[in-house]
Amino acid sequence: MGCSSHLDSIKGVQIWLSSNVWLFLVRGKKLHKSILCRGEVLLLGQCCGSGGALGGSGHGAGAEEGQVAAPHFMQPCPQGLSIVVGADGCPFPTVTLLMQPKPENAITIAVSSRALFRMEEEQKIYNEQGVEAYVKYQLDHENEPFLPGAAFPFVKALEAVNTQLRELYPDSEELFDIVLMTNNHAQVGVRLINSINHYDLFIERFCMTGGNSPIGYLKAYHTNLYLSSDAEKVSGAIEEGIAAATIFSPSKDLEVSEKQLRVAFDGDAVLFSDESEQIVKAHGLDMFFEHEKAHENNPLAQGPLKGFLEALGKLQKKFYSKGLRMECPIRTYLVTARSAASSGARALKTLRSWGLETDEALFLAGAPKGPLLRKIRPHIFFDDQMFHVEGAKEMGTVAAHVPYGIAQKHKRPLQEKQPQNSK
Repeated sequence: MGCSSHLDSIKGVQIWLSSNVWLFLVRGKKLHKSILCRGEVLLLGQCCGSGGALGGSGHGAGAEEGQVAAPHFMQPCPQGLSIVVGADGCPFPTVTLLMQPKPENAITIAVSSRALFRMEEEQKIYNEQGVEAYVKYQLDHENEPFLPGAAFPFVKALEAVNTQLRELYPDSEELFDIVLMTNNHAQVGVRLINSINHYDLFIERFCMTGGNSPIGYLKAYHTNLYLSSDAEKVSGAIEEGIAAATIFSPSKDLEVSEKQLRVAFDGDAVLFSDESEQIVKAHGLDMFFEHEKAHENNPLAQGPLKGFLEALGKLQKKFYSKGLRMECPIRTYLVTARSAASSGARALKTLRSWGLETDEALFLAGAPKGPLLRKIRPHIFFDDQMFHVEGAKEMGTVAAHVPYGIAQKHKRPLQEKQPQNSK
């Protein structure tokens, strides 16, 4: 492959290094070498032959410093781009570099820093000592990675799906794109980046608003789902028409799949509107059953997370089209308090009318959801009622509260304290 013809097409692209590498630069007739550290960003420059500096050129066999290097050019690979540093036999690694999908093509998941990582100690310092002490603590500890938070297994599962999608569709940008959306100060960014690199997460887009609410940026980032530990910010996102939920850490650890993303949804006021719940609250269950039977063939209006289920289904179909339905790394569940015989048909017919489906539909007729969720072991479960969120948490499930619909007028106080400056 010619140097200039290939490299001109990627000139100016920024790439992230997934491990420490030697970088060889040719300037004039001299060879310069340096170490680029894992996590650094490299800007692709000019072709070696034009005298510019380009990451990815290596020295030829037996080349010494000061000699002209025989460059090794960038080659396309299934997972993005790779840089070969060094000639055959030289002890330099090949680095796989994943290209960031365009936001308009990706399924964008925005997570807050306190959803992704455990930051209780830092939040305590902020609440008790103020922002200056908080920032100083973060700077003093920026080389200490945060512990994983409630959303961490979910994010890891998203990236596992991306890996399989890239293997099947090397050129596709229909991938999950995780954005860190936080009102943290920019000085805290180094510790966040160090933590992300420590756990080998691929999170390239940050929004750090320095104490201001990040909600106004969600649409600009093409957000499909926003997860935060701050109930007030989540409510603000819902009001902006963005799928959002307040995520809670479970009371106990429960092992989840590392290869298959599992997402469980409640039906009413989550996937569907709260139309039916309004009937229950106003007129009771008997009237609800009559209403559902009479309107069985009338689809329910969409709820706040319908679009996210639709996005998951779109990616599932990419695996189905390759004959991999049974091996699909995404599995979805409808877990509803509805009864199957008396009110289940309308829920299923509504999904069908949207061209959507869930892999499993579980109608509990009012029974607790926690024990069943423990069997499913989803990475996240969405529900509009804190009663079910708390039940899921107690059984070890990461649960997320969707503050939407009539149930919010009847909700109990949240069981987890929401700090004023939740990140």
